[in-house]
Amino acid sequence: MIALAVALAVLVGVSLGLLGGGGSILTVPLLAYVAGLDAKQAIATSLLVVGVTSAVGAISHARAGHVQWRTGLVFGAAGMAGAYAGGVLARFIPGTVLLVGFAVIMIATAVAMLRGRRVVDPSGADRPLPVAKIVIEGVVVGLVTGLVGAGGGFLVVPALALLGGLPMPLAVGTSLVVIAMKSFAGLAGYLTSVQIDWGLAGAVTAAALGGALVGARLTARVNPDALRKAFGWFVLAMSSVILAQEVDPVLGAAAGVATAVAGAVTFACSRYANCRLRRLTSRVGTAAAPS
Repeated sequence: MIALAVALAVLVGVSLGLLGGGGSILTVPLLAYVAGLDAKQAIATSLLVVGVTSAVGAISHARAGHVQWRTGLVFGAAGMAGAYAGGVLARFIPGTVLLVGFAVIMIATAVAMLRGRRVVDPSGADRPLPVAKIVIEGVVVGLVTGLVGAGGGFLVVPALALLGGLPMPLAVGTSLVVIAMKSFAGLAGYLTSVQIDWGLAGAVTAAALGGALVGARLTARVNPDALRKAFGWFVLAMSSVILAQEVDPVLGAAAGVATAVAGAVTFACSRYANCRLRRLTSRVGTAAAPS
């Protein structure tokens, strides 16, 4: 099972290389249910894997000029404080509760992936930096990362785009710096009470890095929107597995059926030009959009 976990870690890296995120969403269930680690060990090890892979990814983005260092360091420093606090607080929370919280984060991540990213006006990058808002957001996102091990890319990218006013390429590159910083801080918090298997952690990290290189090479050959949506549905399905394992099989089955029905309806609607559901979603999105 350990060998299988290391092999599957390549898929974690591929998702990071293709999507620029999603690593922790796969790593925690992989380590908990395939490698057999307890919840807190799985979360701590995931923080190491995500931190290293994000740091390596950030290097390539920095070379391309896609990192806004001032915004990233402010957000990252606040995120580190929150992540370390979350990692320390996790010792007082049962592992089952942490995994259920992780399932909730998975659902939020999947919804964000299915909705897509909002396009931000590039001229917003010249706005004054709202330091207070970025610090508050950084601490909150960092706390979530430290508690459940989720890197929070789906929260960091919109925050950098909307609060920091960064264009999407800069937001994505800067988010990798932030994710790396707070992942390492969260790991430090966990290490105050949790021992991890460094051999397994190193093997999984190396496999994920290899997969990330493969994923980066595949980006030009894959439709990113289709891939993002497919991954979102997969994450929803995985969340139902965790709910079944940690809460109740009936709840997990209900969540799985709901995901299957929603996916089938969405797929059918995408094939039908006059789908009323699409028009309804469009009207709701227009009504909810800020002026």
